[in-house]
Amino acid sequence: MNFIEGKIALITGATSGIGKATAKALNDMGVNLILTGRDEKKLNELKNILDVQTLTFTFDVRDKEMVSKTIEEILQITHIDILINNAGLALGLEPIDEGNPEDWETMIDTNIKGVLYVTKPIFKHMKERNEGHIVNLGSVAGKTAYPGGNVYCATKAALHSLNDSMNIDAYGTNIKVSNIAPGAVETEFSNVRFKGDKKKAKKVYEGYTPLSAEDIANAIICVLNTPPHVNIQYMDIMPTNQRNPYMLYRN
Repeated sequence: MNFIEGKIALITGATSGIGKATAKALNDMGVNLILTGRDEKKLNELKNILDVQTLTFTFDVRDKEMVSKTIEEILQITHIDILINNAGLALGLEPIDEGNPEDWETMIDTNIKGVLYVTKPIFKHMKERNEGHIVNLGSVAGKTAYPGGNVYCATKAALHSLNDSMNIDAYGTNIKVSNIAPGAVETEFSNVRFKGDKKKAKKVYEGYTPLSAEDIANAIICVLNTPPHVNIQYMDIMPTNQRNPYMLYRN
C-alpha cells in the first residue's frame, strides 16, 4: 500500500546525492515536494524532471535568519507532512591536532545547527496538526568513530541523540521521527570531504560495491511508507562488504 501518496515533503540539500535521489523516489510515490538547497539552478533542473507539484527555495541551512524567514513563507502557502533533514557534509580527514577549525565550524553549523534551525518551526507546525514524519540523515559514524573522523563523527552522534530527543518531544502526538544511518555511499560526499580531489575521493570506493544514493532513497521510502501506528526510529544500512565504519573488506 502507498501510505504517503498526496503528502507534501520538504527535503534539505536536494540538489545532489541522497537528497536528489530521494526527491525522485518520492515523486514516484506521488508525494508533492518542496526542494531546498544552495544552488537555485540545480533545484530548478530537478524540478523540471518531476511529475508532482514541486516548489523550490534557495537557502543555506546554516543561515538561521534565512531558514526562519523561508520556512515561515512556506508555511503560509502550504503545510508540511514530511521533513527530510538531508543537508550535511564532512570536511577533512586529519587527526584532531591537525584539523582545520573552520572546517569544524562548517560541519557543526551544517550537521547540527542547520538541522535545529529547519526542524524547530516545522516540528511546531506538525504538533499543531498532530501529524508528520521527520527523517534525519545520520551515519554509522555517529555510533562508531573512525580514524580522522573526529568532528564529523561527533556531529552525527549529536544528530542521533537529537533523533532520540525529537521522539521524546513527540510523545503524545502522531509525529514520527526516524534516523537513517548509512555506511559508505558513493555520492559527492568524499569529493566534498577532500575539497575537489577526485582521485583521492575515488579511492574511498575502490575494491567493493558501495551503496548508492538510490539505495538510501529506497530505505527512506521504506521508513516513510508505513501505517500510522508504525514508527521506524533507526535504520543502519551498509554495503555487504562493510561491517562497521572502519571494517571494510576490499577485494
